Amino acid sequence: MGRHYLDHASTSPLRPEALAAMAPWLEAWARGEVGDPSRLHYEGMRSRVALEEAREQLAVLLGARSREVVFTGGATEAIAAAVWGAAERGGAIVVPAVEHSAVRESSDAFASVSGAEVKVVGVDAQGRVDPDEVMAATSPGSGLVHVQWGNHEVGTTQPVTEIVNRCRAAGVLVHVDAAQAAGRVPIAFDELGADLLSVSGHKFGAPPGTGALLVRRGLRLRPLLVGGDQERARRAGLENVPALVGLGAAAEALATDDHLATEQAAARHLTDRVLEVTATMDGVHGFGDPVERLPHLVCVGIDGIEPQAVLLDLDRAGIAAHSGSACASEGVEDSPVLAAMGADAHRSLRISVGWSTTDADIDAALDHLPTVIARLRALGS
Repeated sequence: MGRHYLDHASTSPLRPEALAAMAPWLEAWARGEVGDPSRLHYEGMRSRVALEEAREQLAVLLGARSREVVFTGGATEAIAAAVWGAAERGGAIVVPAVEHSAVRESSDAFASVSGAEVKVVGVDAQGRVDPDEVMAATSPGSGLVHVQWGNHEVGTTQPVTEIVNRCRAAGVLVHVDAAQAAGRVPIAFDELGADLLSVSGHKFGAPPGTGALLVRRGLRLRPLLVGGDQERARRAGLENVPALVGLGAAAEALATDDHLATEQAAARHLTDRVLEVTATMDGVHGFGDPVERLPHLVCVGIDGIEPQAVLLDLDRAGIAAHSGSACASEGVEDSPVLAAMGADAHRSLRISVGWSTTDADIDAALDHLPTVIARLRALGS
């Protein structure tokens, strides 16, 4: 039985361009031909050249200057660095209710030790935050405002440009979580005008353990990780050169010959098919904005069935998907995103596509899903 991987929003398989770029560096490392990029010997300088090339490749994809790119171990670290670096300036932290747990929990952790206030801003039924409400929660003394580019569960995109512009006018730092957006939609960091933007490599086909925090030119942050002068003293620790070479190669592949636009259109076509077909199924309804959304993921609610049962039955049929509810050995924890939207936070199915997804993968999911639903409902009746 073949497998159909439809969980790219969690992690996407390694792109062949990334693998091809990484392999020689892994082999060179085994031969002792790769060194610390901070050192002045041949091995170190060779690594430095590769590291800076990867930085430039990612900067091109994201419309940034290469010096604005701080490599991290992923978006989670980048988000924490944004919170602890910016919010220490004082004032409240403003967090829309549908932000990723990395944003919410980093903000709460900082507040617990600093005494800062975390102001949570609600969203509408489609998961979109109102810029007026964001600004109402933002005082001139606020330390940081967070806003997602697009939601990780339902895909709804946020009015990022308006929020960034209004925060900048108010003199408040703003961080954009682009973990789901980078490599999926065009991003022009310098044109956007955000202070900080976090990305995750493995979401768009780079190796896991790679990511970046983009820091607006001229903004100085205290580093989250200290103990070395790597990343121009903005993030301590030896850079993972082979993995970052892979990140750069994945970024370059997307930035070449309108590849990003091609993948964006293909992803939209596939997820539109999911929404069209599931809309005809009894007791199945879509979450989030069906139009103003990220192209690669959709989320639907399935009435009357536990999400673990749906996921397990799909998995038996060779289909990997995800639920907004957090499955654990003790049961299922409701989705905070869906709860904030006023939706059924317990019974959701997220299908997400990526560079390797085909129409056949979607065919398999749409063929099996009605059978899975019917069987599970029959067992529950």
